[in-house]
Amino acid sequence: MNKEWNYKEFNDIFNWCSKSNIGSRSGKNIGTYKLYIASASEIKYYDEYLEDTEALIFGTGGNPCVHYENGKFAYTNHCEAATKKNEYMCIKFYYYYFQKDRYFDLQSTFVGGGIKNSSKKRIGKLLVPVPPIEVQQEIVTKIENLFSKLDKGIEELRKIKEQLKLYRQAILKEYFTPNKNWYYGTFGEVIDVLTDYHANGSYKKLKENVKLLDTPNYAVMVRSTNFEKNDFKNDLKYIDKNSYEFLKKSQLFGGEILIGKIGNAGKVYFTKDLGCPMSLAMNMFAIRLISKIYNKYAYYYLLSPMSVADMRTYIKGVGTPTIDKKSIRSLRFNYPEYEKQIKIVSHIEQKLSVCDKIEQTIDEALQKSENLRQSILKQAFEGKLV
Repeated sequence: MNKEWNYKEFNDIFNWCSKSNIGSRSGKNIGTYKLYIASASEIKYYDEYLEDTEALIFGTGGNPCVHYENGKFAYTNHCEAATKKNEYMCIKFYYYYFQKDRYFDLQSTFVGGGIKNSSKKRIGKLLVPVPPIEVQQEIVTKIENLFSKLDKGIEELRKIKEQLKLYRQAILKEYFTPNKNWYYGTFGEVIDVLTDYHANGSYKKLKENVKLLDTPNYAVMVRSTNFEKNDFKNDLKYIDKNSYEFLKKSQLFGGEILIGKIGNAGKVYFTKDLGCPMSLAMNMFAIRLISKIYNKYAYYYLLSPMSVADMRTYIKGVGTPTIDKKSIRSLRFNYPEYEKQIKIVSHIEQKLSVCDKIEQTIDEALQKSENLRQSILKQAFEGKLV
């Protein structure tokens, strides 16, 4: 707290708007008015508005968030909107105030098991600063000037990340451009094993015999959500030895190519040996290749623009896209002699490693920018910016 400022309960200086009866699923991707939902970053749209005023909108379901609006807007029943009681207040001052310390004050109002919830009653009890209006306005001006400079830097970093994506595709396109000296055929001709989770039995049998565990056990259940830049993330799930043995037809050993079949249809992954038994989750196919194909060559080939376009022609469905084994076998596949495949992979990985290092530097800078944003807010509400 800033000892030079007065503090009051939020209810003393804000009025709450009417409770909304709009459900979260009512939001549209396009519409006339903004529809605020319980999300710090996502906004939907609605064809009618609930309020036409300057206000704060608080998300009260899941994780804390706060939005600022000055005009016509709507909000769902998982949000609460509040307007100022008098003209001696700057609403944007409180918009930034609640973002400090990563929504710490708002977080303290969330209670319950599972998905936590807040309420206007609990938010209303929070103590908030009430400095003179001139001080509030000066702080907002300085915050927004600093944030504007910070946002320009962030925008440039994100542009570079997008350019890196295009460069990666250009690298793959360069090495997999058709060559008259290569073998031409289909992916099915070089597949030794093509299997999935359901090769082990019916859904009913799988449900009865396979239990997914949160704590380390005999084997890892490899899921598409585990992959980030082709490395396994920490949110691993496990199965016991009996489940692993039941899933013998979808056991993994490292080096397999995985292709998403439901929801993530056509997405390509590469497994690494985790040093422990591994099994395949239900939304992917696992592929092992014949000996004359270097598995990493096939992996990068399937990521190339030409192959991605080919894959898209076989994906069916919009809401839940799918692809089947027959389609995967039908994919075009071109390859040189084995030794040439190894050289191509070596060249690709050298170039991609440069991209990875640049992207890592960018990600670190983006994280530092968020820390800097929080530092600006901290200083602002300690009175160090005025």
